[in-house]
This record gives sequence, structure tokens and C-alpha cells, in this order.
Amino acid sequence: MMTIKDIFRAYGSQYIERFGKNIPWNHLKVMDAIINCRTDAYGISFYRCDKCEERHRVFRSCGNRHCPSCQNHKTKEWLQKQLDRQLPGHHFMITFTVPEELREAIRSNQRISYNALFKSSSEAMKKLAADERFMGGDLPGFFGVLHTWGRTLSYHPHIHYIVTGGAISKPDSRWHPSGASFYVSNRALSVIFRAKFRDAMKEAGLFHAVPYPVWEKDWNVNIQPVGDSEDSIAYLAPYVFKVAITDSRIVDVKDGKVTFRYKKDKSSRWRKMTISAMEFIRRFLQNVLPTGFMKVRHFGFLHPGSSVSMETVRALIELSLGFTVFTPKKEKAETPAPHCASCGGRLLYLYSILPCGMRLGFNTG
Repeated sequence: MMTIKDIFRAYGSQYIERFGKNIPWNHLKVMDAIINCRTDAYGISFYRCDKCEERHRVFRSCGNRHCPSCQNHKTKEWLQKQLDRQLPGHHFMITFTVPEELREAIRSNQRISYNALFKSSSEAMKKLAADERFMGGDLPGFFGVLHTWGRTLSYHPHIHYIVTGGAISKPDSRWHPSGASFYVSNRALSVIFRAKFRDAMKEAGLFHAVPYPVWEKDWNVNIQPVGDSEDSIAYLAPYVFKVAITDSRIVDVKDGKVTFRYKKDKSSRWRKMTISAMEFIRRFLQNVLPTGFMKVRHFGFLHPGSSVSMETVRALIELSLGFTVFTPKKEKAETPAPHCASCGGRLLYLYSILPCGMRLGFNTG
């Protein structure tokens, strides 16, 4: 099976030769990380089997957040952490999407625009949660994950939020629940989101880069009930550390072309698309986030700096539910320990040999 690593190894140098100095440094860094992941470029870890005493050596992974090979373990760790903090009651998944006409301006100003997306969407939700027509609570709780790709690797920035169905009112110190299938007005949320994003672009001096008609059209905000906390977290977990495309979707690589699978929206049928290897790499790299950018953010009482503890939030929700004692439905998932390929024994970590420094695997001239 061909992998994304194979594509970068086969065509990465050609891509650099063609586009040269126009390639951002963080794109080169991601290419190098994927190519050298689980090779001696990142060092070697040594283990000993606790049964047969056989020694094993394992190439270390790159750990880059855009590498398809490094995200599964991170997803499991994140999921377990969120399950430990889960709250009772119903939840929603709310997705904020910007019109296609905005994408070029956002792609050219990623750090500013992505921050504006988070700021405008989170403030819009806080504003409506505090509205007496909905919950009348000035402290909601939710977290969001930024994604920048569509099903065919097209550039499509949007944010998925998991939102607790209610909010705390500081004046009366009570939990104000939302309806089980209705959080706030979809229409009102879309209008406020658009206005706040417009203001953020003005403040950043980027208003001129956006076609004016985009401010007069409807913006897409989708509000979907997703059940209780555990179900909603499990639903979103694969999205948190998901990369633009996984190895399993690569069908074929030959003659300078890449064929991959995808599904259309609201369809379960797999389709195939074939594009040049250069275009595939370009589409993949356009989804590389700015260095150090936080793509997962927490707000309200879920923010690490919140003045209200999670124990207090949980108690207020349980009180509103009639003193229902909340217990998780599922046992905590345990991360499997590495095992010996010869006898199945448990591998005990010994030590690691790390490289003296990182290097780029391409000659950029």
C-alpha cells in the first residue's frame, strides 16, 4: 500500500525544485518530518521483553501534528483526558463555516484569520447563551477544533465545537439548561458570527481583501444535537488530531499521479479522484497550520483559567437534573503496552538514542 510518506519521498524533491523559494519554511519542515518519521533521523528506542529477554529496537516517530502516522496515539490520550472531565446532560456539535469567497484572504493571512474565526464564533455563542430568550446564562462551556480541508483536500476552513447544553448564570449561581434538541437560533448565530468576523477583519486591516458581497450573503452555521457528553466527545475525538488525508485513502500512485478515495457530503459511497503528485502535495501542505498555532481551544467554564471549577459545574448540572448522580457509561480505555513479536511478552523500556540535531532531507539550493 502506498502512503503519504511514499508520495513525499518520490516527489518531494521535484516539488521543491518547481516551487523553490515560494515554499514556506513550515511546509518544508512538515515534509521532512513525514519523510523521516520512524527512521533513525529521530532516534531509536530500545526495549527488553519481560519473558524471553529478547531485545527490541524501535525507530522513534516525528511527533509532528500533520503526520498521519503520529496522530492515533495522541487521539487516544486526548479522548481519555476529556472522558475524565465529562459532564452530565445533553450536548451539541456546532460547526462554523465561512463562504468560499473568503478563503483566499484567509489562506493568505492564516494566523490572523484563524484567530478571528475562533474569536468571532466563540463570542457569538456566548452572546446568545446569555440572551434570556435562550438560556440566560453568562458562562457557557465549549471547546473547538479548527479544520482547514474539505473531502478532496480543497481549502475549506471551519471550526467544530462541542457545546454543553446549558450555561451558568453568575447572578443566581444556577445552571440554565438549553433544550435537548435546541441550543440557540441558528439564524441569529450566523448573523452575529458574520458581523463579529467582519469587525475582526476590519481591526486587522484586512477588510479590503474580502469581496464586499460576502458580507451580504448568509453564512453557514450548523447546530447538531449529539447526545450526552461521552457520545459527543467520542464523536469528535477522531477530528481533533485528524490530518487532511490518511494513508488508507490512497488508492494508487504512478506516472506522477495520485488517486485517492473520498465521499461526497451526505453520501456513504466512496468515489475516486486522480490528480498530479504536485497538486496532491500542494493541497496537503496548504492545510499546514502556522507554527505554534493552537487548533484546539476551550472557552467559558471549560477554559483552564475559569473561576468556576469543574466540580462546581458538575454539581450545578446534577442539581438541575434532580440530584441525578452522573456515572460514565463506559470504562476508561487503557493504552495497550508494546508486546514482544516473538513470545507476546510485555516490552520494558530501556533507553533511547536521540539524534544530535534535526536536519532537512532536501537540497533546496
